[in-house]
Amino acid sequence: MTMRSSATDLAHRLAREAEAVCRHYLSNGRRVGRHWIVGDVRNTPGQSMYVRLFGPESGVGAAGKWTDAATGEHGDLLDVIRETCGLLEFRDVADEARRFLSLPLPEPAPQPNTPTTAAPSRSPEAARRLFAASQPIAGTLAATYLRHRGIDRLHDTDALRFHPRCYYWATDTAVRESRPALIARVTDLASTITGVQRTWLDVSGLGKAPIDMPRRAMGTLLGNAVRFGVAGDVMAAGEGIETILSLRMALPGMAMLAALSAPHLAAILFPDTLRRLYIVRDPDAAGDTAVATLTSRAEAAGIEAFPLSPRLSDFNDDLVAFGLNDLRAIVRPQLALEDVARFLLPAMEHRS
Repeated sequence: MTMRSSATDLAHRLAREAEAVCRHYLSNGRRVGRHWIVGDVRNTPGQSMYVRLFGPESGVGAAGKWTDAATGEHGDLLDVIRETCGLLEFRDVADEARRFLSLPLPEPAPQPNTPTTAAPSRSPEAARRLFAASQPIAGTLAATYLRHRGIDRLHDTDALRFHPRCYYWATDTAVRESRPALIARVTDLASTITGVQRTWLDVSGLGKAPIDMPRRAMGTLLGNAVRFGVAGDVMAAGEGIETILSLRMALPGMAMLAALSAPHLAAILFPDTLRRLYIVRDPDAAGDTAVATLTSRAEAAGIEAFPLSPRLSDFNDDLVAFGLNDLRAIVRPQLALEDVARFLLPAMEHRS
């Protein structure tokens, strides 16, 4: 079967199950008469896109065809699967469609002598598609997970999204699974998405998924980070997302970034406006090396560098164990006096 005929056959099969497809992949929408109404092909809540649930197999008014009245975009249910799952290759879209329809997967093509690479599926473009296919975290399993870690005051978190069915492979040759995941956007200094980190979650929302590697990043990470707030003259930088979100609860007005690992923390790029950098320390050998390297780089660039050390293994553990008031007490003596007045005291007064 050629790719063209395969696509046509799958599109027709999906169209016969149009409402079931919409309920699964466009879960933020609803049925209205003979149509499924949703915000867009990436499953955003709203009502500008409509999918025909009934109609002929092809031609004008065909079932499974959709149109976005706001943008003029249109397509079929294979496009819906591609966009909501963040897929790039037609083979992956077709495999997902076959799984949904309970059809057998095709036999793998013979491998050429020259090794191939999986880089395209882990590229910055793939990361951008996955982030676009995800949804805001409010009211999702991702928000439940963060609340369970003591992070219940979220602001400036447009870098975080949730995907209910993010693909996961235990190994490169393992069967692909779909699991809910927290998706974190990695950007450069120009705010261009260069990658994402996926944190697969347990279906209860009370922790990470029970798998060997619940966190994986994709795209270009070196020098880039997950960013919260607009960088100015003062900024904090650390490794983990939960660590930085916990610190932001104590210092909500301070811009912060999560570099996702100690080596990447040591290599972050500095905004031109930066004059003082707080380096959030993980108390281990890799964390100490990152702090030393980043301090040296910052001072060479004329930037003051101050380490911030948790009482336990990281600031999220401090927040969970001791609460927000004690976390503020831990941080306060480590800040420059002007930053206590600028960032810490206003936050305390606002919550009192």
